[in-house]
Amino acid sequence: MSFGALQDIRIIDLTQMLAGPYATMMLADHGADVIKVEPPEGDMTRPLGPFRADNAGDDLGGYFQSINRNKRSICLNLKTPEGRDALLRLVADADAVVENYRVGVMERLGLGYDVLRAVNPRLVYAALRGFGDDRTGASPYRHWPAYDVISQAMGGIMAITGPDAASPMKVGPGVGDIIPGAMFAFGILAAIHNARRTGNGQFVDIAMVDAVLALCERTIYQHSVQGIVPRPEGNHHPFMVPFGIYPAADGHVALASHQQSFFETMCHRLDAQGLLDDPLYATVDLRVANRAALQRDLALITQRYTKAQLTERLGGLLPYGPVMDVGDIVGDPHYAARDMIVPVAQPGDRPPINIAGVPIKMTDTPGGIHRRAPLLGEDTVQELRRIGLSQTEIDHLIANRAAVAAQQI
Repeated sequence: MSFGALQDIRIIDLTQMLAGPYATMMLADHGADVIKVEPPEGDMTRPLGPFRADNAGDDLGGYFQSINRNKRSICLNLKTPEGRDALLRLVADADAVVENYRVGVMERLGLGYDVLRAVNPRLVYAALRGFGDDRTGASPYRHWPAYDVISQAMGGIMAITGPDAASPMKVGPGVGDIIPGAMFAFGILAAIHNARRTGNGQFVDIAMVDAVLALCERTIYQHSVQGIVPRPEGNHHPFMVPFGIYPAADGHVALASHQQSFFETMCHRLDAQGLLDDPLYATVDLRVANRAALQRDLALITQRYTKAQLTERLGGLLPYGPVMDVGDIVGDPHYAARDMIVPVAQPGDRPPINIAGVPIKMTDTPGGIHRRAPLLGEDTVQELRRIGLSQTEIDHLIANRAAVAAQQI
């Protein structure tokens, strides 16, 4: 399977759950050879589902499939000498090792950065944790475990999300994992680029809370420049108006008409001459000063129309879009044209399932989804042969893995 801009890159992926696998998914989607090294029991997301009736009980749930497509899977028990030795041999010709264990786990396994770097000086060692690694800044929370909801809470995004200042709210998708994962992928590629230029690998460190804070960059300069602590603004913007979500007769729409030309176009198209004539809304500065009143008055106008009517009147003339759920999205021509809903084949004769496509488009080296997520250990034999293990060594590793798995059941 050779495609994409990253087809000459090999990644040894020790990550589990969402943030780390999302990063390596981004690399795999553009052709990197991502070898997912799983413990005998598999990635923790394998049993989480959701499962369709025809695949209940196997290890390819929706969660796992979505973020582990295009990867290969091998099973190694890194707590055994044989498993550690196999990993060291995998590392010898890899561009990067990626892990999201808690601080100290890899060192206790005898597979820390210094050990792996001795095997391959050009290796990029990339770690993603809740609060980072001592090598780049020793956080007082560095030993705390973290998931999406924790990084959303401590990274600042909940404090500015919600219907009002008294109701901080979790963002729907797991941005506390996905944003760190996307930044992680960038850091890995940057370090690989440098290693190929200089011959030296390095340690790449992402703290989940740091990545979420970077997403909330506006709050930092607001606090510094204005001396305020931003709070949730509901569905509107703190200093641009109109800029947010407005009711329709059958749902909601998003629009941004904060610029004078857009505001005038919106008013004409919505037969809202009264807004144009109101001296409180005559200029951008006045609209900001009176934003609560303008938001209320505009909502009274937009709710007269259905989403389809608003789309007919405003679509393409100013920044506008209907609020769409996944039922709308899967039938929308934009997502079809952009290959953003992708059917993925399943083992056997089961029908495919749909997962989200690859958003980064390239003309000469397009990424894509060319392989379903792997079954647990599906590529173990092939990859261990590639790094030179004998059939006897492979048989021993597989038997050891089965024994460990049996003990854990």
